[in-house]
Amino acid sequence: MDYANTHHDIVEQCKQGSRHAQFELYRLYSKAMYNICLRMLNSELDAEDVLQHSFVDVFSKLESFRHESSIGAWIKRIVINNCINHLKRSRLKFEELDDKFHNVTEEAPYEAPGLSVEMVKKAMVELPDGYRVVFSLYLLEGYDHEEIAEILNISEATSKSQFHRAKKRLKEIIESKHYRS
Repeated sequence: MDYANTHHDIVEQCKQGSRHAQFELYRLYSKAMYNICLRMLNSELDAEDVLQHSFVDVFSKLESFRHESSIGAWIKRIVINNCINHLKRSRLKFEELDDKFHNVTEEAPYEAPGLSVEMVKKAMVELPDGYRVVFSLYLLEGYDHEEIAEILNISEATSKSQFHRAKKRLKEIIESKHYRS
């Protein structure tokens, strides 16, 4: 049986109440979804709580899943929405948009010899929530600024400025903390 049909079968079994299928769906996606939660929330406890809440939502809303997208994409959307809701309840702050950022353009990613993913992860922990969330959604989760603006209920220009500021701040953190090897 191919990958798509396996997931289709698991989803359909979950819809019928199969605990084994629910466990299998959780096993297939929980690690990746936990990593999303951790990147967005910056707290292991919050990430665990939101992950568990998200899978409760997944199983309670599974009847509405129509196989129009992959089950992984559908679960990811629930997880990201729950992370954002958690952050909003915790008063996620976005810096006000300055006039100078109205025409923020995409620029090449910051590249430097000796820079590793681990260094960026360490530095991301130190970013303000608004910066970290936009940075994660854009660079790590693959959303564009229009989608981020819609998800976070902010302007597209604010999303771009938060991303620009996050990159600048990450560079400063990496250089000041000597995360380099």
